[in-house]
Amino acid sequence: MDAAIPPVLVERAGDVLRVRIDRPGKHNALSRACLAALGEAFAAHADEPGLKAAVLTGAGDKAFAAGGDLREFAALRADSEARTLFSSAHAALERIRCFPVPVVAALNGLALGGGAELALACDFRVAAPHATIGYVQARLNISSGFGGGADLMRLIGPSRGLLFALRAESLTAAQAHAAGLVDEVAREDETLDGCVERFLAPLMRQAPQVIRAWKAIALAERRRVDAAAAHEVERDAFARTWVHPDHWAAADKVLKRA
Repeated sequence: MDAAIPPVLVERAGDVLRVRIDRPGKHNALSRACLAALGEAFAAHADEPGLKAAVLTGAGDKAFAAGGDLREFAALRADSEARTLFSSAHAALERIRCFPVPVVAALNGLALGGGAELALACDFRVAAPHATIGYVQARLNISSGFGGGADLMRLIGPSRGLLFALRAESLTAAQAHAAGLVDEVAREDETLDGCVERFLAPLMRQAPQVIRAWKAIALAERRRVDAAAAHEVERDAFARTWVHPDHWAAADKVLKRA
């Protein structure tokens, strides 16, 4: 791939940030440059107050991300190199996990290995009917390389997560939805973009500060912070939304009807 061509495309569409992995010829494989670009994209837009959501997808209709870039990673043979790869990839995905508004992974095709870890780093997953997802790392005799093992265990529980990882099977969109790995599957007569828009519609009706408050509460639980820290996060979120003019405008409407 030409080094001058960015591996990730980013655009702001109203109150939604759209991020696309643009390596269709490589099945959107996650190279180190691609992972770094993903982290940078989310970091660069984290402080934009008008955003309500972000959507992450892959170019084309075959792959969301078919895993790490094995051709590039094959040169990394030492223990220190493996640890550095894990740390840098984890840091990139952490930018997505910690993004202050919900992030939706729009699964347009294969999400395997590191691609599945990327999908689970997002808050929600919406899938095309032909999409598949699988923690297939064990096929290469490795475990999760981007920090996504913890996401899997948290999402479906340690017992089911362990079974899913050790079976190393990929699930169809319908199977993944039934297993709790996918939140919505596009109808056969519906585009993936249309399904994402339908999925987001109820969320987009909320005020930006309310969306950010609830995301902060969810993130505290996801990070398993202690009870005292979680209390502070929730209290701060409540105070910020309580004093906001939007709250009093809504409250006044209720009071006038009473």
